Amino acid sequence: MSQTQACKTTVGVLALQGAFAEHQTALQKIPSARKVTACLVRTPDDLEKCDALIIPGGESTTIALLAKLAGLLEPLRQFSKTKPIWGTCAGAILLAQVVENTKKGGQDLLGGMSVTVARNGWGSQVESFEAPLIVDGLQNSERPFTGVFIRAPVILALHPSPDAPPMHVVARLSVGTVPKSSTASLQLDPNDPRTIVAVRQGKHLMTTFHPELTKDGRFHEYFVQNCVLPSLSL
Repeated sequence: MSQTQACKTTVGVLALQGAFAEHQTALQKIPSARKVTACLVRTPDDLEKCDALIIPGGESTTIALLAKLAGLLEPLRQFSKTKPIWGTCAGAILLAQVVENTKKGGQDLLGGMSVTVARNGWGSQVESFEAPLIVDGLQNSERPFTGVFIRAPVILALHPSPDAPPMHVVARLSVGTVPKSSTASLQLDPNDPRTIVAVRQGKHLMTTFHPELTKDGRFHEYFVQNCVLPSLSL
């Protein structure tokens, strides 16, 4: 193995269900790709090799069930205590502290972020939508990022605490940018927590939409630069 390869950071993508291949492809194309090795995670041994992890969109209860069957659920919880995780859509649900509107029987969670979310908060599959997002800290932040919302969860509340890392709102939905056919077109106050679609807490990042379903790699670059690489020096 060359010295360059040895110095690379390993970012895993949980590959049990959902859009994991799209995340792996996106990581391989960002400017920081020379610093990052993207790998798929299906077992506890795979997870042990990772410096950070992405949990993709998909179906949160299915991902949790498959993680439990693979013996990954508790290792993921332990991983979340020390290493960066980015949860997108279903991954955001798993990363939350509290989830409402769960299926009968409840929902297994990792609980890495002090957030309450609701499953399918913006409506059903037919109410999926795209919206331009102005994202704090993103490269070329004056250029909107296209948020793809598919049966997306909604953030109901943030729970900042002096005992937990500070919380930073990264992006919000702008009222009026959502199709009127969607539940999301409800007239919300701009400061309503339901407009929050991306939030960072310490090493962790949560997005309620699907950055991996666009050709825009700026959110993957953001995760590497703001969550992954800084954590290696702690």
